[in-house]
Amino acid sequence: MPPAPLALAVLGRGVVDPATPLLRADDEGVLRGRAAFETMRVYAGVPFRVDLHLRRLAESARVLELPEPDTEALTALVGQALASLDRPDAVLRVVWTPGSGGDGSIGFVLVTPVPGGFDEMRARGIELASLQLAIGAEARNESPWLLPGVKSTSYAVNMAAQAEARRRGADDALFLSLEGVALECPTSNVWFCEDGVLHTPALGLGILAGVTRETLLAAARAAGIEVAEGEYRRERLAAAGEVFTSSSVREVMPVVRLDGETVADGKPGPVAARMQAALRDAVTLQE
Repeated sequence: MPPAPLALAVLGRGVVDPATPLLRADDEGVLRGRAAFETMRVYAGVPFRVDLHLRRLAESARVLELPEPDTEALTALVGQALASLDRPDAVLRVVWTPGSGGDGSIGFVLVTPVPGGFDEMRARGIELASLQLAIGAEARNESPWLLPGVKSTSYAVNMAAQAEARRRGADDALFLSLEGVALECPTSNVWFCEDGVLHTPALGLGILAGVTRETLLAAARAAGIEVAEGEYRRERLAAAGEVFTSSSVREVMPVVRLDGETVADGKPGPVAARMQAALRDAVTLQE
């Protein structure tokens, strides 16, 4: 059972009791999953790169043909939610739904505890189970009705993929295209090191433009690490010297097994450690 929320704030109402009923049963976010959301880490009361997250929320809303979110009001709402707490380390979600009928859109901010165990997972490394999508890499990006790169609340497939990965004894899933091209994980981007170059799938494959991904690309280049974005088959990751994932909540997570086979010598590598440190440096600079 997930832990109880720490705080809830609603546009037009401010901070309310987290147990307060909020959405109508006929809200399209409930009935059809037609709503946009963003998730970010909060470090000592400061949300990481909230401006970029809300910019992406607005883009997701545009693609979903939702009313345009008031990002300034949502930014203020984030501040209200966090001001009600004592400088928390937490997970913050911003949700934007079209509402129901003529009631208008609903925007809210939910603050929850950071799930436990991430440091232990980072120390040992995780296993990925590759799951193939029944669509080609190029076709996915050229099919806007599949919502490539959009964070909508229609997350059932992503959650089902993680559940299937766990059934296979893995920690997370890796989506592959019909041709076997590595795309992304259900809630994170994927990276691998090969001959001194840090690789990650290109946005042109229809993957999510992760805020943490963008942060790490800039950090790697600043550190003099050669970076390439492209189209890579699963076999490239399986043979790589190092593999890791990145996300707002889990941060950088080394991968040591793929589909039951050892990768990257079966232990977390130095580049993942450098990128995790760089991410935390970016957090410190923001503060």
